[in-house]
Amino acid sequence: MNGDQEIICAALEKALELGVDVAGAVPAARLINCPSAIADGHQGSDRDRGTYIILGLFHDPADPDLDLWEEGRGTPGDRILGEIGRSLCRWLAETSGREAYTIPYRLEDGGIYLKDAACMAGIGIIGANNLVLVPGFGPRIRFRAVWVDLKTHDPNLPPLVLPCADCGKLCHHACPMHSFSSGRYSRSRCMERMNKDKERGSGQADHCRACELACPAWKGL
Repeated sequence: MNGDQEIICAALEKALELGVDVAGAVPAARLINCPSAIADGHQGSDRDRGTYIILGLFHDPADPDLDLWEEGRGTPGDRILGEIGRSLCRWLAETSGREAYTIPYRLEDGGIYLKDAACMAGIGIIGANNLVLVPGFGPRIRFRAVWVDLKTHDPNLPPLVLPCADCGKLCHHACPMHSFSSGRYSRSRCMERMNKDKERGSGQADHCRACELACPAWKGL
């Protein structure tokens, strides 16, 4: 493999082989002033070269432990994604000699806006629940990213149609924290319950999935 785009296409196939359910690629520079970064008032990424490979893993509601947060360890689902990312980095180094490394999940640790990245990579579209709706999976995908020293172009994919207009915003009504009461998503309200669970010191906390599980888009976009 010689051409950057050829390597990236092979890497996306390899990621699926390693166990992710969806994968896509986006130029790293696109995340510097992505929509979420602008909304939050700070830069989304400082990398102006290379490519982010976005990895997505389906979190089956029948296996809620994948979302069980543990102090110092994150969630089991995120650890699975991290290991797949590291395996992909090793594969990239061995097959193409290109530098690659996994990106931390949390922004404060050097992470990126994963939902923006997933949409820019053509994986999905942001729904009324502020989650990425992915064809065939709805909002039940968790993301991580790998950076690789390769050039790519923006994916030339047909635009996805947002399915939220006809569902009556079931996600908004399902939210126990009233995170959409202002008409816009409130991260502080959303995180309030989980933060209280963390403060209790049990070492574990459940991610609330009420808006996600109420979403009918998982049936297909």
